[in-house]
Order: sequence, then structure tokens, then C-alpha cells
Amino acid sequence: QVQLVESGGGLVQAGGSLRLSCAASGRTFSSYAMGWFRQAPGKERLFVAAISGSGGSAYYADSVKGRFTISRANAKNTVYLQMNSLNPDDTAVYYCAADLNLASVRARVVNYWGQGTQVTVSS
Repeated sequence: QVQLVESGGGLVQAGGSLRLSCAASGRTFSSYAMGWFRQAPGKERLFVAAISGSGGSAYYADSVKGRFTISRANAKNTVYLQMNSLNPDDTAVYYCAADLNLASVRARVVNYWGQGTQVTVSS
């Protein structure tokens, strides 16, 4: 069982930055691929970024490529999402996710989800 707790969301002006964190329970964190997803009101949950257990591979949605960076600190059981050049279209609840299979994370088929953190970007 893996429990995920996100933090770092908030209100930011367009062009600003935020860093989200996701703290995971358990002693096998490095075995899990991790991902970030987002869901705007009335819309489906979308893939944002994923990272392999070692941190050696990362993948991004086209909409955030070049602006967002996913990283992880396995010694701290934490994954991060650095978000730069934010715009109002980035407004959503952001969810952290974990699965043993990186391909599953990219496909949004994951075993574990966090509770989400709200990110609001004002124009």
C-alpha cells in the first residue's frame, strides 16, 4: 500500500511559478514510477508528466513540455513538479500517482492516487 500526499498548490498570477510536492509512504519508493495529472472542472483527468523509479526517464504532455519539470528525491520519498510560465489554462486540481509500471502511469492506469492539490492561475 502506498499513500500519497500532495502539497504546494495555490493561487499564482500568469507567468508565475509553483512547485508541487508529493510525499509517499513506504520503504520501496524507488520501485515506483510516479506521475502528475490534472483535472479542470467538468473535464477529464489528463496526464501531465511521469518519471521512472530511478529518475532517469521523464515524459511530458505536449501542453507542458518546456515549462514543467518532474523530478524525484528517493531518499525523501518525494516527487516534485516544478511549474514555470503558468497560464490560466493550467488551472486545475493536480494529482500525484504511483504505479510499479511506468507505461501504466503514462496511460493513466495507476494503482495509487493522492487527494489532489488546487492550482489556480489568474490572468
